[in-house]
Amino acid sequence: MESVASAVERLAKLATSPGVARLASAFEAAGHEIALVGGPVRDTFLGRPVKDLDFTTDALPDQILAIVTPISDAQWDIGRAFGTIGARIGGETFEITTYRSDSYDGATRKPEVEFGDSLEADLTRRDFTVNAMALRLPAQVLVDPSGGIDDLLSQRLTTPSSPEISFGDDPLRMLRAARFASQLGFIVDPATVAAMAALADRIEIISVERVSDELSKLLLTGDPVPGIRLLVETGLAQLVLPEVPALKLEVDEHAHHKDVYEHSLTVLTQAIELEKSRDLEGAPSLILRLAALLHDVGKPTTKRVEAGGVVSFHHHDVVGAKLAAKRLKHLRFDKETITSVARLIELHLRFFGYTEGAWTDSAVRRYVRDAGPLLELLHILTRADVTTRNRKKADRLGFAYDDLEDRIAAIAEAEGVAAVRPDLDGEAIMRLLGLRPGPEVGEAYRFLLELRLEEGPLGPEVAEQRLREWWAARA
Repeated sequence: MESVASAVERLAKLATSPGVARLASAFEAAGHEIALVGGPVRDTFLGRPVKDLDFTTDALPDQILAIVTPISDAQWDIGRAFGTIGARIGGETFEITTYRSDSYDGATRKPEVEFGDSLEADLTRRDFTVNAMALRLPAQVLVDPSGGIDDLLSQRLTTPSSPEISFGDDPLRMLRAARFASQLGFIVDPATVAAMAALADRIEIISVERVSDELSKLLLTGDPVPGIRLLVETGLAQLVLPEVPALKLEVDEHAHHKDVYEHSLTVLTQAIELEKSRDLEGAPSLILRLAALLHDVGKPTTKRVEAGGVVSFHHHDVVGAKLAAKRLKHLRFDKETITSVARLIELHLRFFGYTEGAWTDSAVRRYVRDAGPLLELLHILTRADVTTRNRKKADRLGFAYDDLEDRIAAIAEAEGVAAVRPDLDGEAIMRLLGLRPGPEVGEAYRFLLELRLEEGPLGPEVAEQRLREWWAARA
C-alpha cells in the first residue's frame, strides 16, 4: 500500500483532471453534491491502476442527465432504474449514481430501489469498508464512515454493517469477499468468515449468471487460490462448485495417493505462472484456469484401491471432462468455454504416453490435430500438472515435454501441421470420384485425413492416386 500522503496526492491529481474537474464544477453549479466513490478511491490508496471512475450524488437520475448533457460527448441511461447515468466527457467515461438506501425483502437479492439523501448512509450500505470511502468534489474531502482506511492499512476485509446484515441483504457479497481476498491479497475478518459459513445457503437465491460471473472474476485474479480456499472453508463451494471440495478425498492408512485438492490448487497456480511466462495473447485465459482447477474432478468417482494398496483413477480424464462440462453448463457458461474446458481435461493425460515410448510423427500430428486451437493451453496445462516433489522425475517430464514441443515445431515448419488438412478438398474429391455432396464425400475426406496424419503431406497427384485406389477397393 502507498503512504497516505502519496495516496492523497494521487487522489488530488485525479480530482483535478480535466474531465473530473469539469464534472464536479457542473454539479456544484447546479447545487448538487458529487463524490468519487468506491474502487477508484480504494485503488488509489493501494497504488493500483485506476480504471473505472464511479461517482455518487444526491441528484436524481433526471437531474444527473440534465447536468451532464451540456458538458458531455455522449450519455446513456441503461441503469436509470437503479439511479445510474453514464457519460463520456473529454474522452473519459464516468458513471454517476444517485445515493441509495435500498431495502431487501430477504427472499431475493434484488432490492427495492430507494434513493437516499446522504453520502454517509450510501457508503454504509456498500459491501466492504475498503469500498465504502468517497472523495467529495470539488472540495476534495475524504469521507470514510466505516474505517476503510484502517482496514486498508491492516489489509483486512470486513463489512460496514454487521456481516450478517450485509450478507443477508445481498448474499452475492459472500462470493465478492472471496474474489477481493484474492484480488487484493487481504485477510477476511474472522467474524466475516463466520457469517459466510452461517449464511452460505443464502447464495441459492442468487441467479446462476451472477454466481458464474463472480467465479470467473475470482479465477481471473492474479492468485485465485486464497479465494477458492475461502469458498471451500465456508461451505459456499459445496453449493456453487461442489466438484472442488469433492477433491478432498479420504485417505485411509493403507491406501496412499496425492492430495487431489491441494494438487489441483498447485496446478492452477503453476498454470497461471506459465501463462505469464509465455506472454499469451488473450491472457489471462478463463478456459485455462477452469481446466486447471477442474482437471481432476473425475478422480472421486473413479477412485479404486488396487492390490497392495495402490490407488488408481482409471479414465478420470474422460469422466472429468463430462463432469466439468455438466457443471459449467449448469453455471451457464458459453458453449465455447464449456467445450474447450472439457476438451483440455479430456486431453490432459495424453502426453504421459510420450514418456513411456517415442511417438511416431503420426502420433505427434494426431496430438496437434486433437488439441486444435487449444494446443498452447494444453502445453501449459500438461506442464502445470507436474507437481511431484521428486526433482529427477519432474526434470524427466519437463525434458520430455520440451522434446515434444520441439518435434511439434519441427513438423509444423516442414509440413504446416498446425492446420492438418487432406491434400484434396471436398470439391476435388467430388470432381475426381463423380460424387454429389453426401456421406460418401465425408468418408473419402476422412480417408485422406488419415493418410495425412499417418504419412504427412503427399501432394495432390499421390493423394489422387491413393484416393482412386481406395475408391476402387471400396466399390
